Amino acid sequence: MTVDRVLPDTDAEDLLALVREIARDELAPHAAKHEEAGQFPREQFRLLGRSGLLGLPYAERWGGAELSYEVYLQVLEEVAAAWMSVGVGLSVHTMSCWALAHHGTDEQRDRFLPDMLGGDLLGAYALSEPHAGSDAAALTTRARRDGDAYAVTGTKAWITHGGEADFYTTMVRTSDDGSRGISCLLVDAATPGLSAAAPERKMGLTGSTTAQITFDAARVPADRRIGPEGAGLRFALEALNSGRLGIAACAVGLAQAALDEAVAYAAGRTQFGRPIIDFQGLEFVLADMAAAVDTARATYLDAARRRDRGLPFVRQASVAKLVATDAAMKVTTDAVQVLGGAGYTRDFPVERYMREAKVTQIFEGTNQIQRMVIARQLKSA
Repeated sequence: MTVDRVLPDTDAEDLLALVREIARDELAPHAAKHEEAGQFPREQFRLLGRSGLLGLPYAERWGGAELSYEVYLQVLEEVAAAWMSVGVGLSVHTMSCWALAHHGTDEQRDRFLPDMLGGDLLGAYALSEPHAGSDAAALTTRARRDGDAYAVTGTKAWITHGGEADFYTTMVRTSDDGSRGISCLLVDAATPGLSAAAPERKMGLTGSTTAQITFDAARVPADRRIGPEGAGLRFALEALNSGRLGIAACAVGLAQAALDEAVAYAAGRTQFGRPIIDFQGLEFVLADMAAAVDTARATYLDAARRRDRGLPFVRQASVAKLVATDAAMKVTTDAVQVLGGAGYTRDFPVERYMREAKVTQIFEGTNQIQRMVIARQLKSA
């Protein structure tokens, strides 16, 4: 189904048409086989890079497209609707470029950003640890200054693109001053002492590699520190605010794909002499699914427009992430129900959509954390 959108200009409309073409011809046909095999879609990320889609919201000076977040998120939705692992990967890569793009020096940006935004390098965002997930300020990965470098020791967990990325935007502890003792390093994946564990065995997004990353006295040049020492957690949380919008858009794309599959199946399946889509009980299920998708899309677009206008959007980003991912879980579950026994088989993609939807309620801050953020914003208003 082609969803009508209100786009700012003709260029944005042309971009979205290009993305739909790529999604239809280059992503969707490969998704099921890659996911079944647990095969990382590196060639698809290279294609996105060659198409100019890995740096959409960043400055043209360094190879970005300088697009609004409103447009970027709609691109992300289209990609995720075709292949969720690639959509999530695009969101994570964009988030991994955040600290450098917004807080790096011009010298650092000139040196690193063109390849990061142009598609030659794929990024990962290394914040979480085995014992520091929702409580990011409790991270213990230590970076000790040693001459013109930092010696980094510790383990990062649940890293999307772990072992596949070319660089890791990594939050490390440079002092014991709590949340003010965390700094941000841009770590080359080829750094001696950096290694990836075996990929996690997940229920969904099996084409998207997730793994622990271990630093064993890995020497990271000091000129790869982004911003001053102690500013890392602030950078991380800023990136997460925008990253949550990325996950919201991906969740909407996944839910839209499930809705489209359910409608197509219901229109073609006949029982008691007529298509099952004509039965009121099923009509109501499909209508509720459509309402959930449209509502979720509206929340992420509202937050994106606030962000683009320079207005506060932290609460709206958490609302969007909460609403969109809960909607994705419900819509994909309902899609399996609409298809009945067929929906429970791997002959149709809705069982995969359902498995993929679950993690959207967990990463980039669990939905319980989103509720905490929303409540705090209300109390401080």
